Amino acid sequence: MQIKVLDESREGEWDAFVEACPEASFFHKAGWKRVVEQALGHPQTFLYAEESGRIVGVLPLGQVKSLLFGNALISSPFCVYGGVAAESPEARQALEEHAVHMARQFQVDYLEFRNRIATGSGRPTKSLYVTFRKTLDPDPDQNMNAVPRKQRAMIRKGIAAGLSSVIDTGVDRFYDAYAESVRNLGTPVFPKRLFILLKQVFGEACEILTVEYQGRPVASVMNFYFRDEVLPYYGGGIEQARDLKANDFMYWEVMRRAVAKGVRVFDFGRSKEGTGSYRFKTHWGFEPEPLPYEYELVRAGKMPDINPLNPKYRLFVAAWRHLPVPVSKLVGPWIARNLG
Repeated sequence: MQIKVLDESREGEWDAFVEACPEASFFHKAGWKRVVEQALGHPQTFLYAEESGRIVGVLPLGQVKSLLFGNALISSPFCVYGGVAAESPEARQALEEHAVHMARQFQVDYLEFRNRIATGSGRPTKSLYVTFRKTLDPDPDQNMNAVPRKQRAMIRKGIAAGLSSVIDTGVDRFYDAYAESVRNLGTPVFPKRLFILLKQVFGEACEILTVEYQGRPVASVMNFYFRDEVLPYYGGGIEQARDLKANDFMYWEVMRRAVAKGVRVFDFGRSKEGTGSYRFKTHWGFEPEPLPYEYELVRAGKMPDINPLNPKYRLFVAAWRHLPVPVSKLVGPWIARNLG
C-alpha cells in the first residue's frame, strides 16, 4: 500500500471512490481542493491510499495558518465532516499516520479530523458540535406531519403569507441575504468568490433556493446534494424574514423539493450545543448526534477553542453585529478566510 498526493489526473477516480464509500461525505469530494485554494487561499494536500493501482482510501487535508487563530492541519477545513474514508483499517491507519507525519513536518499547532462517526483511535475528542440528520418519507404530507406542531405552524404561516420559492442560477441574491444574516449573528462573511466557485465546481450538486415575498427575495440557502442526501449548508434571511417565517418556509421547501428528486436523507448540518441554531433544529424534531472530532496535538498544549461561544471573542461578536452590512462584506472575508 502506498500513500500518494492527489493530482488532476486522478480526480475522477477519487470522486468515484467517494461516491461508493459509505464513510465518505460531500466534503470528501475532490472539488473542495480547488474551492478552498482559489477562494480562500489555503494550501490543500489531498492524500489517498493506493493498493494494486486502485484507490482504497482518501483523506482531504488543508492547512489554515493565521496570526489570529494559529496554525492547523484540518480534514476538512471550512467543512463540517472530514477524516479518513477507507475500505479497510489498514488504509485508514496508513493515511492517519501519514497525516500525523505531515502535521509534525509542518509544525502546526494541531491536526484535526472532523469525523462524523467515532473511529475508536484513542485520540482526544471534544464535545462541542452536533449534527442533525433525518430520514425523509417519499410522501411530503408524511414529512409535514412529522414536524412538531409548533414548528409546523411556523411553516404554514409562511405559506399563508404568500411566500414562494425559486431556484436561482446565480449567487447575488443568495449572497445579500446570507451576508446580512451572518452579520446579525456577529460572524464575518465569506467572500462572494467562495460561492461562485462552489457553483462552478459542483454544478447541479450545488443548488440555491431563494424565498420570495411579493417578488422580492427575503431568504436564501445554498444546498449540497450527495448520493441520496440533501445538505442545506449556507443560508440566511433579511430582517423581514423573521416576521414572515421565511426561514421556516425555506427549509420546508428544501425538504419538499428534495423528496421530489428522490432524496431520502435531510442533513440539517452542524450546530454548537446551546446555540439558537441548535434549538431551531430540535424544533423540527431532529435529534442531535455528537460529532466526534479528533485531535493530534503537535505544538499546542491543549485542544483549540476557536468559536463564538469562547468568552475571548465575545466583545468582537457584539461589535460585529453593529457594523453596516456593506462594511461587513468588505472587511469580513479577510477574517472569515482564516476561520477554517
